[in-house]
Amino acid sequence: MGCENKFCRRLSSRKHRKLHLSLLASCCLISVTLYVRYSIIFPRLSSWLRNHAAPGTPPSGVISLDHRLGESVRRKQELKQGKVPLCDFSKRRSNVCELQGDIRIHGANSSVLVARPKGVDESRGSWLIKPHPRKEDPYAMSHVTEVSVKSVSDHAHVPECSTRSSAPAIIFSTGGYMGNAFHDFTDVLIPLFITTSQFDGGVQFLVLDIAPWWIQKYDSILKRLSRHRIIDLSKDNSVRCFSRAIVGLKFHKEMSVGAAMSPEGQQLSMPDFGRLLRDSFALKRQRAIKLGGPDREKKKKPRLMIIARTRTRRFKNVDEIVRVARELDFEVVVTDTERESNLSEFAQLVNSCDVMMGVHGAGLANLVFLPIGAVLIQVVPLGEMDDISRVDFGEPALDLKIKYLHYSITEEESSLIDQYPRDHPVLKEPRSIARQGWVFRRSVYLVKQDVKLNMARFRGFMLEALRYLH
Repeated sequence: MGCENKFCRRLSSRKHRKLHLSLLASCCLISVTLYVRYSIIFPRLSSWLRNHAAPGTPPSGVISLDHRLGESVRRKQELKQGKVPLCDFSKRRSNVCELQGDIRIHGANSSVLVARPKGVDESRGSWLIKPHPRKEDPYAMSHVTEVSVKSVSDHAHVPECSTRSSAPAIIFSTGGYMGNAFHDFTDVLIPLFITTSQFDGGVQFLVLDIAPWWIQKYDSILKRLSRHRIIDLSKDNSVRCFSRAIVGLKFHKEMSVGAAMSPEGQQLSMPDFGRLLRDSFALKRQRAIKLGGPDREKKKKPRLMIIARTRTRRFKNVDEIVRVARELDFEVVVTDTERESNLSEFAQLVNSCDVMMGVHGAGLANLVFLPIGAVLIQVVPLGEMDDISRVDFGEPALDLKIKYLHYSITEEESSLIDQYPRDHPVLKEPRSIARQGWVFRRSVYLVKQDVKLNMARFRGFMLEALRYLH
């Protein structure tokens, strides 16, 4: 009986092993089947997984919210302990290092060495920074050179100075989206104004990723911000020594200066930037026309600038817009900012106008040249673009003491009704399109869409602009 029991146990064990092997083979077959099937259905599955993987260390210069909050907490702790952090990575848009002491900058190596002053936390001896205020945009930052900032002991070996300057230095990049007027002002010119205002022109610019045409275009502004020659840092093989340097640019808000964010004693505002532009381009008009005032005796008409884009978001009835505007006694100027090659002349033209109108887009950034009291009419296309439009141009206009009118078009005014059925999500559920990501949203609402204004409706906004000029 004992022998029979052993035999039964061996038999039972073999059955269990066979069962396990059968189950394992079945699972493998199912897995292979699913892999083949879904590899055919979803050819970009691996790409999807890469893009949705668990977050690791973010790319240099691109800091996640968790990293940013951690930096903010760390910075507060350092300040409480009496330590002075050289670099601040806690801000949403820009990383900035403020350095004092014996500073050695070697452009060809994109390196900055600074002798460690007393009180600085020795455990934080080095930083990697991309000096461009769009740090949460990986694509823009991929066009920005990374700079190594390293704090060294006084006795450490450092390269000898090729030149020494008594003026402070500011290191920044003109990479990113330069060439787009909105980004030119939002990402470089206004942050540069904020960062340099304390120096009254006595500062030297060391520029990375330099585009000579861009420097030439904004030469009048740059020369107002700095009296010194601009250094192309990427091609500079010398070791430049300074006693003070700032790596990166300080950012307040889109296309504007936040007065509340200015350091104590500076009280910067957007009208200050407006004065800088008027001085840079010798703009004659500080204020817009005052209808019913002295200008009426000279029989002057208010001047309306229509920014008529030619590639995307075009006005399909420019002639009708011009006709109605003239009926309301406007003098009309129609222009395409994409074709304007001489910025100084174009700034003069904008400054001669009292009202500017255009579909949401980079061309509206030229509102910075309008006189105080002028009116901006922003035509907002379909696609849940109201908030973006207000932040990009509405709020900056008001900060600049320019009156603002916000015109959201209807479906009947959009060319999208000729491209999609009336019940399509593009027309009825734009939020569902927005959830598919900015690239797709932009392709639908900013690239494929033109505008035909309902002049019976828009006429009221023109009349409102005239009332603002009284």
